[in-house]
Amino acid sequence: MQILMIGDVIGKPGRQAVQKLLPGLRQQLKLDLVIANGENAAGGLGLTVSTAKELLDAGVDVLTSGNHIWDQKDIIPQLDGDLPILRPLNYPPGVPGRGCLTFENVAVINLIGRTFFVHNYDCPFRTIDNLLNGLKSKQSIIIIDFHAEATSEKVAMGRYLDGRVSAIVGTHTHVGTVDAKILPKGTAYVTDVGMTGPVDSIIGDDVQSVIQRFLTALPHRLTVSSGTKITFNSVLINVDEKSGQAENIERFDREVDIQ
Repeated sequence: MQILMIGDVIGKPGRQAVQKLLPGLRQQLKLDLVIANGENAAGGLGLTVSTAKELLDAGVDVLTSGNHIWDQKDIIPQLDGDLPILRPLNYPPGVPGRGCLTFENVAVINLIGRTFFVHNYDCPFRTIDNLLNGLKSKQSIIIIDFHAEATSEKVAMGRYLDGRVSAIVGTHTHVGTVDAKILPKGTAYVTDVGMTGPVDSIIGDDVQSVIQRFLTALPHRLTVSSGTKITFNSVLINVDEKSGQAENIERFDREVDIQ
């Protein structure tokens, strides 16, 4: 099974890059499943119903998220609906939405880390243990988007789940890492996919706005960069459908111009 995981989609430029590239990639790479982190798809903060549908119409099968999933209020009532959108599994009980869904024969799971985040989320390690105890007998292919800040926490999760899931893909930092690998027990791993957003930016945001924020230490509204050269960061994962073990993972990065 060929699975493509697309890094955090940033605002309109990121959505346009997905719309321009993904239809062709689905055919070229013979993709069976496309997952994209969409929590920055609406103006850089959150996800709306309309921006979610843009990405789904472009060929994304499942949208994952993270700490910004609540930033756009109109999506919240939809999280318990039919749209294939995930919020992190380890939010406290009673929070709208779901952290796991099954797409055909694949379980897609969204987790969020705790290190350097303001909120006290439930422990992602214990949360995934509880889920896998009831899931493993039913699903052979399990893909996790681990939305976390600290590299150490992501690497620890990879080692903790090695051999128990098909792939663990890190998101959130918007900076792609070069450590895509198959771990010793057969799990595909990368610390961070990166982003799908403007190259001429600071992790997707307008350069001068971010610099002013650092120089003044004052609150300053951040906006998505208006650059037209867009990076499309992703990883391509091949998984054996019978065993659920990953056979290969490789970075799949492209640049595209939008006008």
